[in-house]
Amino acid sequence: MSTFVPSGKDIARKWFVIDASGQTLGRLATKAASTLSGKLNPRYVPYIDMGDHVIVINAEKVRLTGLKAESKLYRRYTGFPGGLREESFLRLLNRKPEMILEQAIKGMLPKSKMGRQMATKLKVYRGDKHPHQAQMPVALEVA
Repeated sequence: MSTFVPSGKDIARKWFVIDASGQTLGRLATKAASTLSGKLNPRYVPYIDMGDHVIVINAEKVRLTGLKAESKLYRRYTGFPGGLREESFLRLLNRKPEMILEQAIKGMLPKSKMGRQMATKLKVYRGDKHPHQAQMPVALEVA
């Protein structure tokens, strides 16, 4: 018996769609990140991007538990002196709900070239419509 070592040619990527309505942000993000990195694949190896594509719909209906919705802040730095910008979760949810999910999921991926490549397979949309019907995505349940 010989050991099977996968290569880039052995990857068959699937498309999954996750409905974020009523889902907890962290639980949804961990499920999406593990799917993007390929850890659900039985042929997973850490040095090859074996992940699948993930589409997240209804990004504006994601929820947080406890008092985090009122207290959570998103910070970014413009690069200029005094350029620290803060935005609350509720304001960002109204303005750009896709960014909340993208930031949570990308934060769970590796901080490397391969992690950035995995993040390109993530698509997040507001509402229940997405332009990827031709790929025939399969619904992925978040427990």
